[in-house]
Amino acid sequence: MARLWVWLREDIWEIRFRRYVALTLAAALVGLGAWGGMTAARVDRSCAPGVVQPEGGDECVGVSWTTYAFGRARFSATVRAINRENHRLAPGSYVTVALLEPFTATDADNLADVQHELQGAYLAQYQANHDTTGLKPKIRLVLANPGATGASWRYTVDALDRMAKGPDRLRAVTGVGMSTDNNRKAVAELTRRGIPVIGSSITADSLANGQDGTDPFPGLARVSPTNTDEARALASFAKVSAASAFLVYDRTGDPYTRTLQTSFEKMLKGARYEAQPFTPPADRSKEGSTANVFAQIATILCNTPKTTDTVLFAGRHTQLRQFINALGARGCSDRRFTVLTGDEGSYLAGDKDLDPAAVKDPRLTVRYTSLAHPDAWLKDTARTGGSAADAKVLTRLLDSAVREPVGPIGPVSLDDGQLIIAYDATRLAVRGIRGASPTGRIPALADVGLQWPQVKGAQLRVNGASGWICLDAHGNPYDKAVPVVELTHDSRARFVRIAWPDGKPPAAQCLPPS
Repeated sequence: MARLWVWLREDIWEIRFRRYVALTLAAALVGLGAWGGMTAARVDRSCAPGVVQPEGGDECVGVSWTTYAFGRARFSATVRAINRENHRLAPGSYVTVALLEPFTATDADNLADVQHELQGAYLAQYQANHDTTGLKPKIRLVLANPGATGASWRYTVDALDRMAKGPDRLRAVTGVGMSTDNNRKAVAELTRRGIPVIGSSITADSLANGQDGTDPFPGLARVSPTNTDEARALASFAKVSAASAFLVYDRTGDPYTRTLQTSFEKMLKGARYEAQPFTPPADRSKEGSTANVFAQIATILCNTPKTTDTVLFAGRHTQLRQFINALGARGCSDRRFTVLTGDEGSYLAGDKDLDPAAVKDPRLTVRYTSLAHPDAWLKDTARTGGSAADAKVLTRLLDSAVREPVGPIGPVSLDDGQLIIAYDATRLAVRGIRGASPTGRIPALADVGLQWPQVKGAQLRVNGASGWICLDAHGNPYDKAVPVVELTHDSRARFVRIAWPDGKPPAAQCLPPS
């Protein structure tokens, strides 16, 4: 009996031990399953349909066609309006247009740009789809994000390429945003793959065709003048003299600053003094140490004779603001200076980091070229090149965008010109798409980009809210209206006058000369 009891105790212990092992293993497997689920969740880097977070990245890039707003609440109202409009379209009745912008930008100025361009592109989409003429095909709008600095441009371009070849029927990409090296690469690759691109606010000459007799971006059209044309318009307005002007420029440069510098240098042949360079951070939205350099340049300017009263500035907006602050604190406060620059000056109005003393200095004037301005066409003073009637088409559309069915699209501002120019760029995209298929059928991708050389003349031009868009054989706007704007002493953007690259408005026919 004793031996039997020992065996029974050993069996009971073994059963308990086996149960313990089984439970331990089960718990371990459950734990591994949970860990595996966590690992899988980490591997799944999708943010929304069509949008992912690349390995090693911390922002969501790609092409969105839902209500996803890339984590930016300021875009949400317009994105919802776009989504409503897209869902109204009958299957097979539309083609797709992509708005390429840095939707995950972190810089406040860039975010404002993107918001306004998003609103402008949507308003053009809505107008095209609800035109009383019933023209087809209809337009579906999607949002393409290459990242805050455009670093993920290749991933986004690949996604757009698939959409062009598939059932989405992508037929044009508009927007593009700033003239940066990454955006230049994206445009080069898109056009190499046969996808037409319509640049809204790109102004760099190196992001344009026909500058040296070649077309490196076949299928690219633009609605904004090149930096060279902006500089020519500014020179004709301000009567810039090489003997009285001084150039300050970005030494390392990007496509915008380099071509603006080159354009200014052409105006200053025979200048009395050597141009002064500065070196900004690689990310030109950062402050860096350039404020110290500008303080020294201000001192150098004070050493020039009083006849040197014009400063041409070839740089981005953060450095422009620093330079103005330095001039406001210049030692020769009795000297008058006028700063002239390109459309980056549009960021100055309301800039909280501008020194109030510099802004209010009666002897310091800041003027810049703008891509568009809401006051430019209040009256038909130019007679040709644009009209108040064309501008009012957009303002009436904006009035209806505060509520459904058009809106709401969130707070709107026209002062920086971005909404206006994006509206015109998308209208040009629609013109190319519908011009490639007069019957209203879905046009071939290759045919859309072939339309740009014919966008001219009284019947075929685009009567934009920013002025007439008459394209030359290379897709560049001919003698496009350039609003000259002045920073007021209460930090607002005051429209001064329309200037013209050719020194006068185009003729009524709007045909580029030979």
